[in-house]
Formats: sequence, structure tokens, C-alpha cells
Amino acid sequence: MDTGSRLILANKESLIVGGPLVKKRATPGQIIPVDSEHSAIFQCLQAGTSEDVRRLVVTASGGPFRGRTRTQMADVTPQEALAHPVWNMGPFITVNCANLVNKGLEVIEAHLLFDIPIDRIDVVVHPQVIVHSRSSSATAPPSSNSRRRTSGWPWRWA
Repeated sequence: MDTGSRLILANKESLIVGGPLVKKRATPGQIIPVDSEHSAIFQCLQAGTSEDVRRLVVTASGGPFRGRTRTQMADVTPQEALAHPVWNMGPFITVNCANLVNKGLEVIEAHLLFDIPIDRIDVVVHPQVIVHSRSSSATAPPSSNSRRRTSGWPWRWA
């Protein structure tokens, strides 16, 4: 960070754990997020500043337990948690998505990356996973698109 190099961030946990230290050393625009939700927000903010943002919306697919009642959740199995209806991910991130821990981490990450107060960041369940933080994607999954965009920043590669 001290050299002025850009940090292409593909790991939210390191920012969350080291948030204040990283934020203290980073200059505006020095950290470029790869994760699709945060890449979308980053691109939207290129047209303005965090002060221009009234609310951020981070979307969630709802995972394998979307629509279940508290009673139905009492007996879920690890196999059910690993059966994500949309994404094919490793077991750690899949379970974190199933219990929405990952979405909580993404809210904290958005707060740290974009200086938006947490009470101005909403999570909306969007099972179609077309919209990622106010960014529309015609392809699924959009993660590959955000990797291409961040690797060529500030130019957009199709």
C-alpha cells in the first residue's frame, strides 16, 4: 500500500480483519474489489463519491434455505447447506452463503471499501441473481466479468 500500487482484492476476510490498518494506509481508489457485488459498487462510484450515495444494496440469492421457516431449519443437514441452487463454490464459502454469514461479511466489506455507514447498506434476496449491487449482468455467473474488469483497471475489457 505504501508504494502506491493498486491492490486487487479478491479476499474479503483480510480487509475485514485488518480494516482500520488497511484503510489508514490506502489512498482512495487504491483497493479494487474483485467480488461481483463490490466490483459493481466500485464501478458505480466511479461516477461520483460515497457522499453521493444514499443507500447501497447488496443482493443475495437466498441460498438453499430460502423460504424455509424457523421450524424447517431446525433439522437441516450439512449436505443441504452444501446444495446451493445457483453457485458452484467450495464447501467453506457455500456454507457461509447458506447461513448468510458471507452476506454479513460483504456488508462489512462494502462499509470499509466505500466509506458508507452500515445503516445505509441493505441486503435484498434476489434469487434470479441478475442484479449485483445495482449492476446488471446478462451472464451467469458474473464473477468472471468482474475479474476481467479489475485486472485491466481502469479500462473495461469485454
